[in-house]
Amino acid sequence: MPSLPFLGRLSVRDYATLIFGFLFLAFESLLHIIILFLPKPVINWFYRRSRVLFNRISPPAKAHSEERKAGERVLEARDFGELCSLYGYTHEEHVVLTKDGYLLGLHRLPSKVGEKKLHPGHSTGKPVVYLHHGLLMNSEVWVCLTDARRALPFVLAEQGYDVWLGNNRGNKYSKKSIHHGPNSPKFWDFSMDDFAWHDIPDSINHILDVTKADKLSYIGFSQGTAQAFAALSIHPSLNDKVNIFIALAPAMSPPGLAAPIVDGLMKASPTLLFLFFGRKSILSSATMWQSILYPPIFASLIDRSLNWLFNWRSDNISQEQKIAAYAHLYSFASVKSVVHWFQIMRNAAFQMYDDDVLSPVVRTTISSYRPARFPTRNIVTPIFLLYGDCDSLVHIDTMLAQLPPHTVSKALNTYEHLDILWGKDVDKDVIPKVLDVLHEYNAPLDTDIHIKSNGLIVD
Repeated sequence: MPSLPFLGRLSVRDYATLIFGFLFLAFESLLHIIILFLPKPVINWFYRRSRVLFNRISPPAKAHSEERKAGERVLEARDFGELCSLYGYTHEEHVVLTKDGYLLGLHRLPSKVGEKKLHPGHSTGKPVVYLHHGLLMNSEVWVCLTDARRALPFVLAEQGYDVWLGNNRGNKYSKKSIHHGPNSPKFWDFSMDDFAWHDIPDSINHILDVTKADKLSYIGFSQGTAQAFAALSIHPSLNDKVNIFIALAPAMSPPGLAAPIVDGLMKASPTLLFLFFGRKSILSSATMWQSILYPPIFASLIDRSLNWLFNWRSDNISQEQKIAAYAHLYSFASVKSVVHWFQIMRNAAFQMYDDDVLSPVVRTTISSYRPARFPTRNIVTPIFLLYGDCDSLVHIDTMLAQLPPHTVSKALNTYEHLDILWGKDVDKDVIPKVLDVLHEYNAPLDTDIHIKSNGLIVD
């Protein structure tokens, strides 16, 4: 039975869930096709009907607050540039060609609000910070906030940093390759291994080449931290180019999902995802639902999904911020990269992608086969972990056991995963800690804002 590796591992309930999942995806695919052929006035009609329905079943709306007005502007912004323009920032766009032929979009905030830069694309002489997003995201997640004081890239720019934001292959800003088009399964044949071997080091090399800096500071969120853990572990020379690695809501070997059926099903056979979604991008229909649903309804669906899958309540994120940010949350990613995560969860090890997906269920000996693991204990770059103590994807003791002894960690009380990006108090709880750590590893900055630097404190 090598073609059905999950056979014999699943219960009757699991098979029922599998059948229901296929039926739902078939229905959604049919709906997607129908919507593609619908004229825009019809789609707008569905949107208006969902708004009327929401207003009927919801309490009367309060008068527009300043945050709600800001949230509406963020919601309507179409891309990274428009999001930055809302707060007076001028961005640069760069393109990186990876060694295996993917074109990655990089965004840059080289100056403060009102500060003129006469030579775009050149060195500013400022210390350089590189931010990288998480799974199913793009660079917009860092700047889609209802208040500039809570947006880390804007604060860093005001502090005098040269701020760069990366994008993974396949997402909104990196959906091009010199070898394959995005409609080809070969385009989507990548996992976190490829991010580590190419996307992260090639992006860093481009940034250092443009800025003429010797080193930069790396700030990752979620999978953006995993990609850096992997890249630094397999590229020894990369450690000389990163002076500090700040991992926000770090991800390495999550324990699993809160939904027991999905967790058990995917851990039993991660490659089931290929049967559900094929070998292309995953959850590409998210943009369809977003186009026909009133934003508060779409936000409610996202909230319920996150609660079911991860047991996140998102109480630290305001409703206005959710409605604004969830519109910018999803971006394209490969099914293979998600399969990779379930392989990591199943084996409880931060390992490379397991190509032996069709191997027999029972192997001859315990030690006959093991996918290569990322040698994360070899990382030389200083590491600072900032995580929420209510984040179901972070098991800090397991993570620290796989990292070098110089790793420093700090817990945030009541914080979950997305709270670290969009929480209502990130300007008090998250950003000051990030600034303190950056100040430890960068030259004094020309800024009017005083930064306390009291050293790193290990929990």
